[in-house]
Formats: sequence, C-alpha cells, structure tokens
Amino acid sequence: MTTLLTTEISKNFRRISSVASASNWATFSPMFIKGLGTASPPQRYTQNDCWLALAASAQFERLSPRSRAVLKKVLTGKNGVASRHLALNPLEEVFDLSPDILGARFARHAPSLSTEAGEKALADSETTAGQIDSVIISTCTGYLCPGLTSYVSERLGLRADVLALDLVGQGCGAALPNLRMAESLVASGRAGNVLCISVEVCSAAFYLDDDPGVLISACLFGDGAAAAVVSNTPAPNKRRVRWKTAGSLLSPKDRDLLRFETKNGMLRNILSPCVPVLAARHAENIFTEVTARAGVNRNQITGWILHAGGRDVLNALQEAFALRDDEVRSSLKILEEYGNLSSPFVLFSLQAALADNTPNGLWWLTSFGAGFSCHGAILEVG
Repeated sequence: MTTLLTTEISKNFRRISSVASASNWATFSPMFIKGLGTASPPQRYTQNDCWLALAASAQFERLSPRSRAVLKKVLTGKNGVASRHLALNPLEEVFDLSPDILGARFARHAPSLSTEAGEKALADSETTAGQIDSVIISTCTGYLCPGLTSYVSERLGLRADVLALDLVGQGCGAALPNLRMAESLVASGRAGNVLCISVEVCSAAFYLDDDPGVLISACLFGDGAAAAVVSNTPAPNKRRVRWKTAGSLLSPKDRDLLRFETKNGMLRNILSPCVPVLAARHAENIFTEVTARAGVNRNQITGWILHAGGRDVLNALQEAFALRDDEVRSSLKILEEYGNLSSPFVLFSLQAALADNTPNGLWWLTSFGAGFSCHGAILEVG
C-alpha cells in the first residue's frame, strides 16, 4: 500500500510540474478569475488632512527640521496620492504608537476587511461559501495565530474541511504568489474553487523617525483588502479572465532595500531610494522571461495592471515599458484614491480595469515586494 501511494504521489507531482514548466500555454485544468471583491475602511482622509494632523502632533516636534520638511513636501505636493482609507477614527489614533495598540488594530480590522472583500468576491462570482474548497490569505502588516483564515472562514461560513492557508512575509507583491498557489491547487484537481485574499492594515505598521524611507512610507500607505474567487470554470455572463501563465523572480542580494524590521516591538518599514529603479529592472526581467516562455510579443499586450508603490515607482515602470498614462489608468486611479495598499493593490487595479473600457486580449499583471521579489502573469480577457 505504501509503495502504491508513493508511486501515485510521484505521478501527480510530475503531472503538476509539467504543467508549471510547460513552454506553451498550460492546457491542463485551466484557472479563471471568476469574481473580485474589494474593501477599505469607510474613513477617507486627504493628504492635507494627514498633514494637518501630523503637524499638530507631539511626534512631529521631535523630528529633525529636515524630516519635517520631507513630510510637508510629500503630503502637500503632487505625488499621485490624493487620499487614503485608514482604519483610524479619529485620524489622530495613528500617533498611539505602542506594540499592543498596533497589534489590536490589526486583529480588529484585518479579519473584517478580509471578510467584506471575500463576501463581495463570492457574490461577484456567483459562488456560495459551501463551494469554496480552499481559502488563501496573504498579509505582512500583522500576525495572528491561528491565522486570518480561521477568522475569515468562520465569518464567511466556509466548510469545516476547507483547505486554509496563511501566507505571510511577502510584502507588496503577495497577491500573485497567492494566486499561483491557487493555480497549483486547481491544476492538481485538489480544488475547484479557491478564495484568494490579500489584506493589509498599514496603519497597524505605522512608525515615525528621521529615516527618509520611514517618513515616505508613512505618507503613502493605506488600508484595504482584495479578494478573488478562482475556479476551473469561467463565470457566466461577464468578461472571462483566464489565467494563462506566470513567473516569479527572487533577488536576495537586494533584500535589505525593501523589507520590514522589528524595532521597539513594532514593524518598521525599510524603503531605499533605489526601489523605483530596482522595481522597473526586475519587472522588465520577469516580463521578458514569462512572455518568451509563452511566445507572446510586447505589442500583443492590451492591458497593463501594475502595482504602484508610489508615483516614482509607477513612473519608472511606465518608462521601462514605454507606457502612456492612459495605458496604466487603473493603477493611477487606485493610487490617487487609496495610496499604496501594498498586496491588495493589483487586485484593486484589476477590478478597475475590468470595469472600464480596457480592451480585451492579453493583459500583463505584475507586482513586486520584499525579498526583493517580483512576479508577473499573463491573463486572457474576453
């Protein structure tokens, strides 16, 4: 019996591996993004609101004159972000900086935002909670044990035998590894419907000191969650989104340029000034690798769904791919309204692109984050 079981596992592994490494389109158990849902805190604060609250805070006076000038420039200047949705009411709660308060903020809002996004994705895909075979949740802005999947599965009423997977530590790029995990489950036949959720409560990872990267992070990040129901069958009566192929690149030598560290019991973001150039270079590399493997030319891409770490990052990506503003309008729109949402951003952007007149055809979906990691996928939309 043991020999037979081992042989069967080995055969299944080889089948899945052959799908993942195929040089042409994967044809075994295709995966479709069947529905999407997004959620954000109801409190929306303009950048000027944030500047006025910050300038009146005790923490502001403790910063160096140079740091205060940086904050004023970013929050009152034109940097692509007009407002952010934050789990703070009032806004001044952001200055309650202690590990216990920040941890409690994550524990309160991450499950509720995830659940709301999941409910919307289920409704959009016309899928019931009982039809979900697996739930995968990605986050990097807080920690719970048991993980978020425990709370979200209960609130959504998922089956007791649902395969629940919590992914942590992948930063802003996490939505694509999440979807790639779902792709493996669908391709193997282990799951027919998977609920993929990315959620970040960036206001639970707020930190303030005289480091320019920390200061800029405090001015750019917002809170939110995005969910996708993926399936081996497409959604009826709507634009069909088929996941065609994907890839990832990891550059450990660049790890210390974009990551979190723990300081004084709190998460502290490390953001190097070279990140825009770094992101553009790795984004080009993953695009070249995935499209070459798929036999797709640059001019065949009709839609561009890009993670925008900030306006400088988006500018660098536009320059790398020679893209006009109208070609990245969904990313520009989300950045303006929500700021950098970290991992949920690309799914917010994908939802916006599906809602407007972005032409059908092959779309490029890309994200990057801590690691330094970069991910890309080709979607066929029609």
